[in-house]
Amino acid sequence: MTGMKPVKRFYYRAYQTVFDLGSRVLPWRKPEIVSGAGSTAKIPELLRGCGVKKVMIVSGKHTGAVLVPSIRAQIEAAGISAVHFDGVRANPTISIIEQVRELYLAEGCDGFLAVGGGSPMDAAKAAAALIVRPDKQIGDMAGLFKVGRKLPPFVAVPTTAGTGSETTIAAVITDAATHHKYAIMDLNLVPLYAVMDPELTRDLPQKTTSTTGMDALTHAVEAYLCWTNNTAESIRLAEEAVIAIFKYLERAYNNGSDMEAREEMLKASVQAGFAFTRAGVGNVHAIAHTMGGIYGTPHGLANAVILPIVLEDYGEVVYKKLAHLAEISGVARTGSDEEKAKAFIAEIYAMNKRMGIPEGLHVEEKDIPQMVEWALAEANPTYPVPVLYDEARCAAVIRRINERA
Repeated sequence: MTGMKPVKRFYYRAYQTVFDLGSRVLPWRKPEIVSGAGSTAKIPELLRGCGVKKVMIVSGKHTGAVLVPSIRAQIEAAGISAVHFDGVRANPTISIIEQVRELYLAEGCDGFLAVGGGSPMDAAKAAAALIVRPDKQIGDMAGLFKVGRKLPPFVAVPTTAGTGSETTIAAVITDAATHHKYAIMDLNLVPLYAVMDPELTRDLPQKTTSTTGMDALTHAVEAYLCWTNNTAESIRLAEEAVIAIFKYLERAYNNGSDMEAREEMLKASVQAGFAFTRAGVGNVHAIAHTMGGIYGTPHGLANAVILPIVLEDYGEVVYKKLAHLAEISGVARTGSDEEKAKAFIAEIYAMNKRMGIPEGLHVEEKDIPQMVEWALAEANPTYPVPVLYDEARCAAVIRRINERA
């Protein structure tokens, strides 16, 4: 049991209850999904339909060299000018985001095309937020609903199947000076279009396939376990994503040219993204963000490692829900809720092992107090987690991550 003071516990749960009630009248929306092999050919039409005359393409170096040239050629052939920023790295920093904004403004762009994993999409979202809110710094928009203005036309083209950024209200940023990693969350950050072309994931390295796929699983499971905010749709999408990930992730990992598996994983990523956008995430993400900020740990890797450890720590509070996920995913269909839940957690460990993902990650003892502070500030009271963490329990979980390394 947590040692959290009753007054604080009451406040957190009351906050989550009130937010849940208020969220039911918010103007939630989804991007329009354009999917299927070769769907990137529709990008010029999408941009033209939004009135974009000069688009800012945002990517990382590798994607910028391998995938962007053909997409850019199609755009320019359609009479739309393009400017390309390819300097995004994992865990994008405020400096990178400011560079994207400055180039966008200097070149007179009027729309965004983010191509890559979560980092390019998050960097482009944050830069777009700065453009429409010149009165604010990035840190001023951390947390919920602090952008408040419509972004320029925004098209997201994921090249990994897992982050879900192409569908979500979030952009995750790292402050390089403090190593603090945090999220900007606003309904205006949802892209207008998400172009889901499985051909872009064909040559994805196994390591990226596995960790981004487990990132999607974390999104689905954490959303499903939220005690408020869920709707019938978010529950259904989380369940469908879990089923698909257990069925297709290792197929995609073992055979990168399995286009059915690649396409189904892109679909699962979107489903999980929809689910956690509406319901929220939890303590797994809160802790994972601290590891990304302090150690530069890729987000998918951190989530993959931390997910089963946190689920074990939650214990009987989540047995019933995990038992249901075990049943529908085919992991375990007989036994008590506890037995099925533990089988589900065991299968996550087993999947990680089969795909070369470690059971733990190294953490410096000196960093734990800062990690705890940041994780709790992120999770409480915003995330409707099934188990509220206090300082002692959060620190114990972080130490368990290190013990398994």
